[in-house]
Amino acid sequence: MRIKAVLFDLDGTLLPMDQETFTKGYFGLLAAKTAPLGYDPKKLIDAIWSGTAAMVKNDGKETNENAFWRKFSEIHGADARADRAVFDDFYRVDFQRAIDYCAPTEKARFVVHEIKRLGFRTILATNPIFPAIATESRIRWAGLEPPDFDFFTAFETSRFSKPNPNYFRDVAERAGLAPEECLMVGNDATEDMAAKTIGMKVFLLTDNLINKECRDIAAFPNGGFDQLLKFVKRINE
Repeated sequence: MRIKAVLFDLDGTLLPMDQETFTKGYFGLLAAKTAPLGYDPKKLIDAIWSGTAAMVKNDGKETNENAFWRKFSEIHGADARADRAVFDDFYRVDFQRAIDYCAPTEKARFVVHEIKRLGFRTILATNPIFPAIATESRIRWAGLEPPDFDFFTAFETSRFSKPNPNYFRDVAERAGLAPEECLMVGNDATEDMAAKTIGMKVFLLTDNLINKECRDIAAFPNGGFDQLLKFVKRINE
């Protein structure tokens, strides 16, 4: 089958960053926002990680949003749900400072626009563990706009997370495409390259490579943005 759509990861791919630096900075901003409500920083961060784990383990019976808040409320109590407006305000305002922990590159914007010019559909297949408002902000930090993509995944509308193969199946189904008609581009050798298990073609972007399992990256087409564009240009030959 010919490739019709290119799926892009966001963090570390279209939006270069050191994951540890970004996470530390992001959590620091969130802890400062919620401290007046009585949230202990360590307990808060532990709850965020537990909620994230619940989204990663989600088997499709509920949205990632529900999975997160269910786990978060188990730790902080049912009343924590009443604070959701504060968390929403955090992502609208305070979270914007987290761009300081990223390293946007003009190459990302150029490559996405060039791939669209070549006639491919573009989809933002970012791990849906953030609310849509946070994902829209990160898209803009990367020098792009939400309309640059057919759609993007977020925790309100997704029921699976990477590296679950069902996440990629769900994205392809939402796009009205077979997995074999999609190319997944990402910087994580485990989470993003899992798309290959359902028949998607893959490209591992190595500029901000994450390879926690020390996989042999030679098993995947790989390289920087320049190599990616060359790969896409010849993919249907």
